[in-house]
Amino acid sequence: MRDWRVAAGIAFAALSMTGGAQALPSYEAVKAAHRPSDLTLLDRHGVPVQTLRVDKTVRRLDWVPLQDMSPALLQAIVLSEDRRFWEHSGVDWAAAARSAYGNLVNTRTRGASTLTMQLAGLIDEGLARPTGGRSAWQKLGQVVVAGQLEREWRKSQILEAYLNEVPFRGEVVGVNALAQTLFGKHPSGLDAPEAAVAAALVRGPNASPEVVGERACGVLQTMKLDCAGVRTLAANALARKGGMAMGEQLAPHFARQVLRRDGPAQQRSTLDAGLQRVALQALRRQLAELQGRNVEDGAVVVLDNTSGEVLAWVGANGESSAAAQVDGVLARRQPGSTLKPFVYGLAFERRLITPASLLDDSPTQLATATGLYLPQNYDRAFKGW
Repeated sequence: MRDWRVAAGIAFAALSMTGGAQALPSYEAVKAAHRPSDLTLLDRHGVPVQTLRVDKTVRRLDWVPLQDMSPALLQAIVLSEDRRFWEHSGVDWAAAARSAYGNLVNTRTRGASTLTMQLAGLIDEGLARPTGGRSAWQKLGQVVVAGQLEREWRKSQILEAYLNEVPFRGEVVGVNALAQTLFGKHPSGLDAPEAAVAAALVRGPNASPEVVGERACGVLQTMKLDCAGVRTLAANALARKGGMAMGEQLAPHFARQVLRRDGPAQQRSTLDAGLQRVALQALRRQLAELQGRNVEDGAVVVLDNTSGEVLAWVGANGESSAAAQVDGVLARRQPGSTLKPFVYGLAFERRLITPASLLDDSPTQLATATGLYLPQNYDRAFKGW
């Protein structure tokens, strides 16, 4: 085993000398290249008012700093994936030797890839894991890039980038999407059982809920904790359906109008969050007062008279609306009685009637090309002269 480690060390040194010139992205560049699948609309004061998913192929949310992740999560990931992470310089040679020896004697062993080596496969497309597994040269390439990462990045940056870029299950990538999709909370709030489930998913993203639960139990035991209930937690978490990102969802219709899909993850608008809430509440209150009068939905738009800027835009009543996706501000509709002032104004202009004219408000039938038209008032009653 000692000879194998020496040989591997020589190979690493040789590859480092030949591959040292390979361009390695900086921590700042990797963070800047992180593209969330959901964009966030901010109001004029920087308050988040709406998220909008623009990438249906992956679920990746905003980058989360390491200090905003729960300590339980960090502990579970390190213990499960790379126990000597804080000690080695990119490669855990002892683990690699054990894995190599196990392969020689046909013994099932844990993989020897460190978190740093796994990150190398996440940020370097040439080192990404193919369906059939990495070739020997790709594994050596991981070793080289891992060494570069350890020399140029801090350990905390490696762990932070890894947790923001690692796939967990299906479309879910990164700890922020994992926490919100599977547990309905932010990464800072993950407790030990939830962190253990996350660590189990890193090891087997496509594993069954039963296998994930067993692995999570093993992670908790490694953390010297009881694993009671973690199997049920895993099953329930994996059964959850992904929805909107956490936070207020106040302006879905306006967000679809103004968010630039090729723009930054957070984009400021002219909306005022406080006024947007008032407009939404006013609409709901008005609709409640009109119950039973065939009024099912409505819309509100508030403009600044001086600048013309949109201060509030409510396209529908929200989830209780029968057509929540329809933007009532822009949707075409029958003008109805809105036309009356213009019709009367034109009649005055052409001297067909005067303000003193009497009109008979009574049932009538008008022949049209498509049949008889029977005009009615809103309350289906008639006032006479």
